[in-house]
Amino acid sequence: MDLKLKPFDFAQAAAKAGMADVARRVEAKTRAEAAGSTGAVDKPSFQNALTGALGSISKSQEAATALQREVQFGNPTVSLEETMVAMQKAQLGFQSAVQVRNKLVQAYTDIMNMQV
Repeated sequence: MDLKLKPFDFAQAAAKAGMADVARRVEAKTRAEAAGSTGAVDKPSFQNALTGALGSISKSQEAATALQREVQFGNPTVSLEETMVAMQKAQLGFQSAVQVRNKLVQAYTDIMNMQV
């Protein structure tokens, strides 16, 4: 049995049900979303999440490095405790990224070794 489903058109269904105002609003919203899809808003994706996480890790490492440099130069406004906490945050972020990378490589290897 070959069954093909058509995409559901809510605006058309609302118009058939006698709700013309609802149908117009749905069509307007659909057109606005189609026109806005070329905008700068990124849809959530794993790639965007991973890129954002790596960027955050990189920024924390840069901040820790800057604080280390200030402590070494004897800047009285930067405390050693603040520097150590920033270094630990950067280290934890990096270790997390390495673990995620290892899990992704392992998953890729497992998938490639599957017999079809």
